[in-house]
Amino acid sequence: MHKFGSLISALALAGASCMAQAGEWQALPDKAPEPASNPTTPAKVELGKMLYHDPRLSSSGTVACASCHNVMSGGEDNRGGSVGVQGQVGGRSAPTVWNSAFNSVQFWDGRAPSLEAQAKGPVTNPIEMGMKSWDDVVVRLKAIPGYVAAFGAAFEGADPVTADNAAKAIAAYERTLITPNSAYDKFAKGDAGALSEQQQRGLKTFAEVGCNSCHSGPAFNGPQLPEGTGFYQKFPMFDNGALEAQYGFTKDLGRAQETKNDADKHMFRVPTLRNIALTAPYFHNGKVKTLPDAVKVMGKTQLNKDLSQEQVDDIVAFLNALSGEFPKQEMPRLPALANKTFDFN
Repeated sequence: MHKFGSLISALALAGASCMAQAGEWQALPDKAPEPASNPTTPAKVELGKMLYHDPRLSSSGTVACASCHNVMSGGEDNRGGSVGVQGQVGGRSAPTVWNSAFNSVQFWDGRAPSLEAQAKGPVTNPIEMGMKSWDDVVVRLKAIPGYVAAFGAAFEGADPVTADNAAKAIAAYERTLITPNSAYDKFAKGDAGALSEQQQRGLKTFAEVGCNSCHSGPAFNGPQLPEGTGFYQKFPMFDNGALEAQYGFTKDLGRAQETKNDADKHMFRVPTLRNIALTAPYFHNGKVKTLPDAVKVMGKTQLNKDLSQEQVDDIVAFLNALSGEFPKQEMPRLPALANKTFDFN
């Protein structure tokens, strides 16, 4: 699914109690993984937070990372297509930034092997933030004394204000954006009362119909793979003329748009289901407006099953139990450019 990925092949746990099922699955860790090449430090996180929220990283001075990935909400923008510079609307729905540190690749098509690589992409995308080059971004950052000081505090070297360091700082901040301790997490750790009766039925149904054949692991985004190794599934798996006419899922070639390989047509990174209740509209093109409808679509397109209304309601109840605890976000004070402005024309 948007945010809800691809579900294929049934994997039933029939006859097992809900507690036994939950015991097979994993709670979200309290700390996100980080690469040895970019250890997290407070100074780096603070710099990354400033850069993440600063629209001056865009050509028009109007679009920041946070514009499409709102950390005051579900980590995206609740739009079918995000709005970039000059009002341009993208063709894909923004994935949530919450728990993105648990993805082994980034973007719907997996074209970025790391958060660091992902952080660089939107800044120079002509319909997103629209900068001609990261060299131009660095020129802007060096013109702001507060950024020069912040880079110096976060990184070593005589010239720390670089594109690579900016991406590292943004990635370090994003690795703090995790949401553990959902009702499901508490249940998986042994608190039998953390899930309602309906949510427990939904967890069982989720497994019985085959959802966890793709949406497994602590982030419900598939197996934990090495960074840069993507977990992809075809969407839609089963052709359905009525759903295609309604939603136009196959207009997007998925990973093939990046690789130019026919074998990758309609292959997408399996996204997390964490906080899925908060990230409508759903799927890569953001065409499905409600979570119950998304569950029905997934049943038909990925499992070739017509889920009953009771199954849908129970699965939706379980998915609501995947909304975690959001760390408090305090907006940063952005470094000022005194007495003048940039030319944003």
